[in-house]
Formats: sequence, structure tokens, C-alpha cells
Amino acid sequence: MKGQPYEIIESTPLFKGRGQSVLKTKVKNLKTGNVLSWTFRPSDTFEEPDFSKIKLKYIYSHPIRKSSISNGASRKKYFFSEKDNPSKRFELTQDRIGDISKFLKQNQTVEGMIFEEKLTGISLPIKITLKVTSTPPGIKGARAQPGTKTVTLETGAKINVPLFVKLGDTIEINTQSNEYVRRV
Repeated sequence: MKGQPYEIIESTPLFKGRGQSVLKTKVKNLKTGNVLSWTFRPSDTFEEPDFSKIKLKYIYSHPIRKSSISNGASRKKYFFSEKDNPSKRFELTQDRIGDISKFLKQNQTVEGMIFEEKLTGISLPIKITLKVTSTPPGIKGARAQPGTKTVTLETGAKINVPLFVKLGDTIEINTQSNEYVRRV
């Protein structure tokens, strides 16, 4: 789009009576990481960017020193290596990764997007399993009552789960909606 590669992050189709339908989106520039709101019409056409995907292994994250942070910049760098070649390493800042950074754990396999020989972003599987490391105490009869509570996962992420989930449980999470799926 306009000579730049973009990825659609969110999309919502809108149907107008007697008018044309449009697609309201949030798109992310793969070179700069900037996120824009954009409306597409059925007549819009685009070239598909020439990018490739690669399997990566998440190694660790490291905070960026305050002196090197400008207004609103990310506070962490994330380090990855090729899955089969640990000597080939890549780094991304938190603004490039987005909200999925809260679900990253060491040695986890992710998919990286390579554009013009640079790592531009990563994606997680739609469903992942993580262990509950902190939770409020259970409530007697919670299985019979509907409701949720907030728990902390092994990656530090906080998520709402049903009342019956307890400390030490392994749960499945949808990384696209940030929601609890089931207890494993």
C-alpha cells in the first residue's frame, strides 16, 4: 500500500444500506512498525509483499536503558534465534511485537516474518498452553457458579479465567483474543 508493506491486524466489515460495503482495518507497517486505521473498498487493489516466514526460538528479553528511550518508545528488546541455527540471532523491540509479547516464554517456537532480509515481526500459534503461577483463593461451590477471576501466568501475563482454575493448573489461551479456552 503506497509502496510500503503492511499487515492487517484487525478488520471489521461494514455493510451500508444500498451503498458499497467497506472493510475497516488496523494495519501495521512492516518496515516502521507504525499502526494505522484504514478503510478499504471493494475496488482497492494491492501487490502482495515479497516476504518469507522462518521458524524462530525465543531466547530472552532485556530492558532498554532509560537513557536510550525516547518519548513513548518500547522498554524491552526480545531476542530470537533460528530454530535450527542458534548462532543466527535476531532482536525486536516491544513495539514491533505488540501485545503477544506477554505470552512469550523461553525456548518457545514462534514464526518470524522476514522482509528485505530483516525480521519485521513474529506470530504465535493461535492456541498456546501456559501454567498458572498466581491466583486468588478458590471459592467453595465455584463449579456451580458462573464467574471469572484474574490469574497470573508463568510469563507474567494476567488473564481472566473461570473460578474453578487453581494454582498450578495448565490452561490453553487464544493468543488472538487473549482469552481463556480450557484447562489442560
